[in-house]
Amino acid sequence: MDTGAATGTGAGADADTRVEIEITADLVRDLLREQHPDLAGLAVREVAGGWGNQMWRLGDELAVRMQRMDPTPELQLKERRWLPVLAPRLPLPVPTPVRSGEPSARFPKHWTVMTWVPGEPLDHATITRGAHAADALAGFLRALHVEAPAEAPVSTDRGAHPRDCAKGFEYFFQSVALDAAGVADADATDVADAADVAAGVRAVWEDAVAAPAWEGPPVWTHGDLHPANVVVTDGTLSGVVDFGDICAGDPAWDLAAAWVLLPAGAAARFFDTYARADEAAIRRARGLAAMKSLFLMLMGQNGDRGLPGGKPHWGPVGRAALDRVLKGV
Repeated sequence: MDTGAATGTGAGADADTRVEIEITADLVRDLLREQHPDLAGLAVREVAGGWGNQMWRLGDELAVRMQRMDPTPELQLKERRWLPVLAPRLPLPVPTPVRSGEPSARFPKHWTVMTWVPGEPLDHATITRGAHAADALAGFLRALHVEAPAEAPVSTDRGAHPRDCAKGFEYFFQSVALDAAGVADADATDVADAADVAAGVRAVWEDAVAAPAWEGPPVWTHGDLHPANVVVTDGTLSGVVDFGDICAGDPAWDLAAAWVLLPAGAAARFFDTYARADEAAIRRARGLAAMKSLFLMLMGQNGDRGLPGGKPHWGPVGRAALDRVLKGV
């Protein structure tokens, strides 16, 4: 979700990695023939993926994760290093790397063969069993949020206190243009409503910035829990994917998922089940949830205000999450 990656200006970006390369089934098969020929005979089909990587189903049990918009290989390399360590103790299925694909003349980026996590991405599905999903998410995060080792990755824009993310928040806030000036061709009621929403978002964010910092040791955090990075089966959460932003830091980054992922009314159940979040953590999490919602809304915008590789259907998803944040439910 960092603005550097989103705009193609992240550290280490170069002319090769900034360009979005068309990834086809034929390309995936060619890469498998070159580097993992024993897998090349499996069926290849495209599936819904996120922003930074494109996903291809490989047979029934595997997937190929292709670096697409991400400007550096760092995120995939982190998954390769740490998911085999974390996966065995997590209560929901997560992808586990099984083969590594290296840059080549055919495709100058990294790619990874991983185990397939069954389910429908939440940005294409709906949680209908809110209480069950709240318990599942809380149990998953309780298992993940343990003290990270000294060699765990850290991030400059994730896992930190909201006050350290002020530039990112302002970028999303101004780009989404919630204030009256950003409402084009709207009547007076729409303009007033937009101004109220903007004021509410600002108040939630400022409360998060004012909240006391996390005082415990840095814990493992997923870092990017949003609807495209979890999957749903039978109306409830059934898996978590895309660990490229995993890092050690403040658990509030993941606790924001109480509003970003869960349906209205489920946040209280989540925090009761998680049972480790004090008032300050909840305040920080709610502010971070507002920022994440703005990011989803920006990704869904068309035209100059949107981001490269945008996902139009993320706009309504982000607005619904923002409504839950503002209502605190």
